Amino acid sequence: MSLKDTLAEIVRNVEGSRAAVVLASDGIPIEEFVADQEGFDLQLLAVQYATVLRDVKRTIGMLEVGNAEELCITTGALHVALRMLADDLFVIVVLDRDGNCGKARYMLRLKSGELYEELS
Repeated sequence: MSLKDTLAEIVRNVEGSRAAVVLASDGIPIEEFVADQEGFDLQLLAVQYATVLRDVKRTIGMLEVGNAEELCITTGALHVALRMLADDLFVIVVLDRDGNCGKARYMLRLKSGELYEELS
């Protein structure tokens, strides 16, 4: 299965999900699948969440509590579930506010190994 196919599978299996994207730590997208981008700019969101992730990783490093694995942020309009694939790679799923964020987290955990292998 290709990287894009795996992202599409995640989006199609999570109620309310709108997009999934694999990113480098600098926010540059490697691959994406978009079902519905209305109301948000995926590229801008990706870059901004990469910045948030860098800050979170720096804080975790100072606290010496292990490595960052997952981050979920809920706003008035969206859920964003983020999972680390490697130190410099991560994947995010963007969902509607009423989307199933728990299932998005589950699918990211389930498919993270597959996504990483497809990048190699």
